[in-house]
Amino acid sequence: MNKKDNSAAVILAYLNAKNRPYSAQDVFCNLQKQHGLGKTAVVKSMELLALEGKIKEKTYGKQKIYFADQAQFKDVNDADLKAMDVRIAKVNDKTQTLSQSCRQLNAELKDLNSSLTTQEMMSEIARLRDECSGCHERLDKIKSASNHATPEEKDKGPCVNSTCARLYSGFRHDGHNPGGIPQEQERVPGGGWRGD
Repeated sequence: MNKKDNSAAVILAYLNAKNRPYSAQDVFCNLQKQHGLGKTAVVKSMELLALEGKIKEKTYGKQKIYFADQAQFKDVNDADLKAMDVRIAKVNDKTQTLSQSCRQLNAELKDLNSSLTTQEMMSEIARLRDECSGCHERLDKIKSASNHATPEEKDKGPCVNSTCARLYSGFRHDGHNPGGIPQEQERVPGGGWRGD
């Protein structure tokens, strides 16, 4: 079988399988990647198949449309169409069920991928145990230390907060702001100094 006969056979099988009208450009685009057919070969093969009567050709303006010869297909009665509709409805239901299952499985897979593996979890547990034992050692050192201040000693010691509060109030009474700049020389928003 030469290349010309091979392309004609591929095109004929494609048109019979799809059973709908196509232009030569449509057939070329659909079969180019899969079979490596050139546009000229597609056009010539389709014209040859139409001349041989294996496919039908109709001209609409400047464009030619090709489709499978309908005489080769058996007639379908209403009962067959209804049976096909029932089969289609069942397949659609099954497709929806499978799609929902796929979405659920993808969500579970995403959860599993984001969680730790057993090995990662074991190393994390070991790290936390080491950290916990370090905290226990520090706590034991603190508890065993003899230089703790008693509550009475704390009350006798200087209170840092009250000392700071006294110093701060002293600045206000001395005519200085907390930054140490005398208030009469404080900078005003216009760019000058207050008190000039």
